[in-house]
Amino acid sequence: MKKARLLLLEDDVNLSETVEEYLSDEGYEVVCAFSGTEAEEKIYERSFDLLLLDVNVPGPNGFTLLKEARDRGVDIPSIFVTSRNAMADVEDGFASGADDYIRKPYALKELLLRIETILRRNFFHHPVSQIELDENISYDVQNSELYVDGEKVVLQAQEAKLLKLFIQRKGEVVTHEVIMEHLWDYDEVASDTALRTYIKDLRKVLGKERIVNHKRIGYQFS
Repeated sequence: MKKARLLLLEDDVNLSETVEEYLSDEGYEVVCAFSGTEAEEKIYERSFDLLLLDVNVPGPNGFTLLKEARDRGVDIPSIFVTSRNAMADVEDGFASGADDYIRKPYALKELLLRIETILRRNFFHHPVSQIELDENISYDVQNSELYVDGEKVVLQAQEAKLLKLFIQRKGEVVTHEVIMEHLWDYDEVASDTALRTYIKDLRKVLGKERIVNHKRIGYQFS
């Protein structure tokens, strides 16, 4: 199973290919963009778990891209990976909404560690590798995998994405609109029937009482 989907904004083609290959070998799905405009389009077309953003790129630069995305409510964790290394640049990066800032040149292993840290933090904002849902059920944050009595439960891709969303927003009522946007990309046909099937299948594993249906609003994971 893919660990996570990452957007890589990097206009240096050779560097982009190197980073993509390395992260793909580590199990990540990497979607590349070579300009701010292309990255902006992809952010609104597909769902991502993390953004890796260069700053000096054609079109809107990385700082502007992320600030405008944050203003529109995009809360995807983001790391700037850039040659702009002055303290003022670092300040601008975090002010625009970044979660981390890496100065070029960097080691690929360091990038990987930063990515893993940010993705773990995205679960309740503390560095956990495994979440215990009850005494028999656990969730592996690093690999997005569910375990029951120590045995991995094989989930469909959409079911795994839905479970991850529920765990990240535990206790919240997640609206149908948010779920649909998370599970299906803009060019895919969202399906209420499919969603109900995913909910039904997850309830078989987790227990019916754990996923509460708020009629005409959404679902709550407790």
